[in-house]
Amino acid sequence: MMMGELANLNKRSLFVKLFLVTLISIITVSLLSVAITIRMSENLFLKTFSITNEKLLGQVKSDLEAYNNAVATSATLIAQSGGVRKYLSSSETDSVSLSMQTYAMTQRIKTIITNLSAYDVGVTLVGANGRSYTTDPWYWSVTVDELNNHEITKQTKANPREILYQLYYDRDQPGTEQKPVLVASKALYEQYTGNIYGTLYITFRDQDFQSFYENFTSEGNDVLLMSSQGQIISSNRSELIGKHVPSLLHAVDTQEKSGLGSTSLSFEGSEMTVLSEYLPEFDFYLVNLLDRETAMGNMVNVKTITLMIMSVVLLSLIVVYLITRKMTKSMRGLVRHMSQIPTSGFNQRVDVSKSGYEVEELGNAFNYVLDELNVYVDRLVETQKEQRKAELAALQMQINPHFLYNTLASVKFLVQQGNKEKAAETINALITLLQNTVSNVQSAVTVRQELDTLKNYVFINHVRYGDRIRVNYFIEPESMDYQIPKLILQPFIENAFFHAFNHKEEGTILIMISVQDDHLVCEVNDNGDGMDIDSAETAEGKTLPKTKRNRKLFSGIGIQNVDHRLRFMYGDSYGVDISSVIGEGTRIKITIPLQKQEEQDEKSS
Repeated sequence: MMMGELANLNKRSLFVKLFLVTLISIITVSLLSVAITIRMSENLFLKTFSITNEKLLGQVKSDLEAYNNAVATSATLIAQSGGVRKYLSSSETDSVSLSMQTYAMTQRIKTIITNLSAYDVGVTLVGANGRSYTTDPWYWSVTVDELNNHEITKQTKANPREILYQLYYDRDQPGTEQKPVLVASKALYEQYTGNIYGTLYITFRDQDFQSFYENFTSEGNDVLLMSSQGQIISSNRSELIGKHVPSLLHAVDTQEKSGLGSTSLSFEGSEMTVLSEYLPEFDFYLVNLLDRETAMGNMVNVKTITLMIMSVVLLSLIVVYLITRKMTKSMRGLVRHMSQIPTSGFNQRVDVSKSGYEVEELGNAFNYVLDELNVYVDRLVETQKEQRKAELAALQMQINPHFLYNTLASVKFLVQQGNKEKAAETINALITLLQNTVSNVQSAVTVRQELDTLKNYVFINHVRYGDRIRVNYFIEPESMDYQIPKLILQPFIENAFFHAFNHKEEGTILIMISVQDDHLVCEVNDNGDGMDIDSAETAEGKTLPKTKRNRKLFSGIGIQNVDHRLRFMYGDSYGVDISSVIGEGTRIKITIPLQKQEEQDEKSS
């Protein structure tokens, strides 16, 4: 029932507006409340989670520093061992001596690596003499030749005084090479000469290395170790190991420099909260990535929230409908009666005897308006008709008598000279010109009719003053049937004839009319003397240039009158635009909207 009544109501009715505004307000408040609550919960959760993870990262950092200390201690003891140095640098080939060296070196290594007993690592030594030693050949099955030519060894020898941590990972190789290994390498060299006699490699498989942080990871909460070059060294997400991630490196580096506790980053298509710790001993970043969506997904029950909002909206819909319907009942009755006025006439008064106070006042006011409207409309129609007739009559009757006198004098001269044919043409042109200006009661004519008027006017001027000023017409055929206010081009042609060529013997006037988009554009251009236009005055579009060209010789329709007339008819965006350069000429541009006869008749009526 309720939905049926709503469907029958006008969408713009007061009832619908009140109903929708109230309903939307309730929904908006509900959604905002839920959104704010969820947002506050997210911020609190992320803040608490960040604090907790910062402490966990600190714990992981401490464990890694302890591992580094064990590696550094072992590397120092191995570098100081004479037995190791002798085994890796001696060229002794005697089997007995070699066996003794090997035994002494092995025993010393076993003693030293007890420092690393807490970690499941492998130790490999490669000497400059080609000898090598490893604690477990199966832990890291890499040949001596491969090691000597590997980038890890090159970097180690380039930095002999440092312990370098680098990733050894080759997905294309069989065996253990397919598994990522963290390699701590140290060049062994003579203290006094600096000659490198061997290289130490302490290897830690990533699957074992993850024990440092695997207890702190979960779905959406990842930990990774990243080099200062942006390469992922270790991570609980194995697919990331070995990849270079410049965007993550930039985010972490920015966080470290700015001192921020955390930062945000779009990573692998997810929005992440990033926490990091720099490990100077490793030259690594310990990074914690928290996927916000995954982390918050378990905290927010979308189904429960959706059901709650739907329940609130449904309840609000029923309550608001009943209240609003009762409040607007009398108003809807008034609107229904008022909507029948256009078909039943202005004499149908509204009955407000059983309405509330507000509706009764509106009804009484409406009845009063109906009474006054009949009188006002009749009076207004008559007034406008008389005004339009008076304006048009005044406009058409402002033919300058000097123009008629001079034209008739020219005809007389032609007759006296015996040029009766041209005199007859001049008389015909004058008759047609007067018919189109004085006799024609229309305020607008077609471009075709206006063009005939202009040609007759130009012909008369050529008879009177000669052909030193040529007039060319460029009229787009499409524009011929469009309406144009009568006599809006004649004043500009008149001014061009009498003022544009005072310093030139001859010249040309171009008349161009075309359709551009939804506008009719008329231009009157001459290559005459030009004139000085006050740019400060005309830039604001308030007035046209003040010049003697505003003088009227043919009719009372001056340049200013044309501009005012166009602005009054079509608005301030239309009118006359004048540009001129002294010595080059003047350009007149008139822009009006496109209108045909039918549209003009509708507008006039």
